[in-house]
Amino acid sequence: MKTLLKSGVAALALSLGANAAAAEGKLVIYHWFEYMPQELLDKFTAETGIEVTMDTYDSNEAMLASLKAGALGTYDVAVPGDYMVEIMAGEGMLDTIADGELANKGNIAPEWADPSFDPGRTHSIPYQWGSTSFMVDTAVYGGDIDTTDILFNPPAELSGKINMLDSQGEVMAMAALHVGMEQCSTDREKLKALNAMMIDAKSHWASFNSDTAKEVLVSGDAAVGQIYDGFGAKARAEKATLKYAFPTQGYVVWMDNVVLLKDAPNRDSAIKFMDFLLKPENIAAVSNYARYGAGVTGVGPHLDPELATLPESNPPASAGDGVFIQVCDEATQAVYDQIWTNVKK
Repeated sequence: MKTLLKSGVAALALSLGANAAAAEGKLVIYHWFEYMPQELLDKFTAETGIEVTMDTYDSNEAMLASLKAGALGTYDVAVPGDYMVEIMAGEGMLDTIADGELANKGNIAPEWADPSFDPGRTHSIPYQWGSTSFMVDTAVYGGDIDTTDILFNPPAELSGKINMLDSQGEVMAMAALHVGMEQCSTDREKLKALNAMMIDAKSHWASFNSDTAKEVLVSGDAAVGQIYDGFGAKARAEKATLKYAFPTQGYVVWMDNVVLLKDAPNRDSAIKFMDFLLKPENIAAVSNYARYGAGVTGVGPHLDPELATLPESNPPASAGDGVFIQVCDEATQAVYDQIWTNVKK
């Protein structure tokens, strides 16, 4: 699972340990929790002789904070979401992939080859894509679940039984959809209303957890849980009464990406790993494990056929639009940061 380091001592120990691995034939990955099959890392090592070390995190914001606190220069690659790639590039945290460095770059699917968050894919390659919404235990609540009211104005049966992701981006994007306002709004009255709505909604929430989002639903500790679609598919496999919601107000969509970090201690290894993931059979192994979509052409023959029919990956006609998380200007982001702080108090 993604584990955010809690102390400076732990962070120092991690930095020292990872730097010790910064030699030829090494690769140090900073990755989300439960998102990479060990068998694929073993295959990479078997093919290249490169030894892999992987540390994990539980949100884009946690990853960014760790790197800014001194971990940049420790890791070779990380796996941020779309909006976070744009933020990291803007802060000079990413290295540039030169033309011709990736032999398999042509395998990138056309729709993901020139994204707005990384034009021309100069810093990243696609990893996986999917959605963020929430699941409801239908054994606890039998009403309509395809509404954001379930999270922000829940019925009595669900109040106090809701787990939210510990992720500012996903929570606040869903909140904006719920109140019908644009992301990155500068309208003072709208922002006050958003803050008030979220403070009120918090009284119905039991917890903020990302790395145990599946477990709390399966165990019954939560009857509702904000969750990523692939993680939701895994939860449903363990508890059939769980259903993934596609709210009429909309839901979040995302593309995770492997980025080449600035000052990567094992840059050559990082390029080899990125090229390895651009082979259809390799990235398909991630999709089969994590239950998300791949951004590479030619993966079809290598995919578990069940992926095409997962209810978590097939929104009904009644679903609202999927929206990407937007990057706000610095002043506006500071306001959203304050609202998030208020909610987390």
